Amino acid sequence: MKVIVACEFSGIVRDAFLAEGHDAISCDLLETESPGPHIRGDIRDVDLTGFDLMVAHPPCTHLAVSGARWFKDKVEEQREGLEFVQWLMDAPVPRIAIENPISVISSKIRKPDQIIQPWQFGHGETKAICLWLKNLWPLTYTNVVEGREARVHRLPPSPDRWKERSKFFPGVAAAMAKQWGAL
Repeated sequence: MKVIVACEFSGIVRDAFLAEGHDAISCDLLETESPGPHIRGDIRDVDLTGFDLMVAHPPCTHLAVSGARWFKDKVEEQREGLEFVQWLMDAPVPRIAIENPISVISSKIRKPDQIIQPWQFGHGETKAICLWLKNLWPLTYTNVVEGREARVHRLPPSPDRWKERSKFFPGVAAAMAKQWGAL
């Protein structure tokens, strides 16, 4: 299967698909942190012809309800963010998964097809992960664990806090690669 992972600099999802034997590449405005196939640039400039699956992690800065108190000050940024999400949903790829936290995507575009937690896939923490799916089935939990804490939410302030908060969970990425890669 030919897979593109949009808005991913970490390589976590891309590498999970590569480990399952798929032809996978990531794309982000940032350089990849993990050596592997990567396009540095805007996903909207990539020819998506021939890809079977796109997993997208659009920026949540102006969309996540955790930042609702600032929504009044970033109306234009939120509009642009929602337009980008809609572009991803409408991309010419047969199967699409879009990941974001609880956000205005649910009220402004449509509700997610599934909401999962990292602790359902081997990570002892809480962080609601919404999935908007096109021609994909919901993920089946792979490793329900105890020790649930809000680690990502409680990260201390730092210049790289946004980067750490945006990194995806390897257990969820592995489930995507195994379950959706089986198509």
